[in-house]
Parts: sequence; C-alpha cells; structure tokens
Amino acid sequence: MSVSTTVQSAEPTAALPAWTIDPLHSTVEFSVRHMVVSTFTGRFTSFAADIRFDEDRLDDSSIVATVDVASIDTGNEQRDAHLKSDDFFSAAHYPQMTFRSNRIERTADGFKIYGELTIRGVTRPVVLDAEYGGQVVDPWGNIRTGIVAETSINRKDFGLNWNALIETGGAVVGDKVKITLHIEATRPA
Repeated sequence: MSVSTTVQSAEPTAALPAWTIDPLHSTVEFSVRHMVVSTFTGRFTSFAADIRFDEDRLDDSSIVATVDVASIDTGNEQRDAHLKSDDFFSAAHYPQMTFRSNRIERTADGFKIYGELTIRGVTRPVVLDAEYGGQVVDPWGNIRTGIVAETSINRKDFGLNWNALIETGGAVVGDKVKITLHIEATRPA
C-alpha cells in the first residue's frame, strides 16, 4: 500500500494544524452495479490529503485530496487494467483524481462536505455526507480522529462512458458509483 500523508494545497488554511492520514487505518473505496443483479467493489491504495479540520472552526476547515488512479485494486488484474485504460479512467493521461472542499457544514448526525471532484480532467460539484468519529489521544500522545464520508456520482458525468449490453438488455456496468472514504488521521497533541 502506498499512501502519502499530506499534499500541499494551493490555498492551505495555515491557521489550523494539518492532520496526517494513518495509512493502515484508511481506505478509499467504490462500488458499482454489475450486470444489473449484483454490486462489485474496489479500492484505491495510493492517496494523499491536506486536511485542515476543526469542528469548532468549520469556516477555516478545508480538505484537498488526490487519488492515484493507477492504484486501483478490484482483486482482478485484468479488470484493473481495463479500468486504467482509455475505456474508463485513462490513467496514462489522467493519473490522478482530485477533490477540493469549498464548504463544510454541520448536520444533525455529522457534516456535509461540499467541494469539487475532478476525474479524467472533468470537474463537477459533489457533496459528501460525513460521519465524524470525534477525537481521542492515542497511546503515542497524538490526537487521533476518524471520519467516514460517502457520496454517489454518475460516472458518465466524468467521461467514464464505456459499457456493453447483456443479452437481457441491461448494462454490464451501472452508471451510479458509490464512493466511501474511511479516514483515520492524527496530529500532535
């Protein structure tokens, strides 16, 4: 697994400390319908983020994240190669997906993270529903936090258009893709 812990944002919120992703306890996952009747999942194993977050200072909080497209892992090398090809992510031409937050709002059960997602050079607004796990001091004296964030996108909105029809008329790959982030991060106390 290759996970970078921070990435420099063009406009970091210097007033807030940076959180460092714990790569052993963080995942970037996706799921999509396959042949109408089932769902398959995959993940990306290389990602980075500049996370500046304080639940009491949401106006100052920000997230800038990148995912290395070539790190896609669905458990099948042939499928992974197809997903990296020009039929889908075109990893050779667009090696990274990016997310940049522009607003974070508190909700009754967590947060909404508004921002822009870029895939294959196409940028669209997205909203992530985030469940915040709070903070604890870990055995090494760091402050540790956790968040689970989810969103759904239409893959065709980002130029991932390839598909084929099965004999019964349904599509091999569904259009709706669910993205789930399980992020655990630390910062010095």
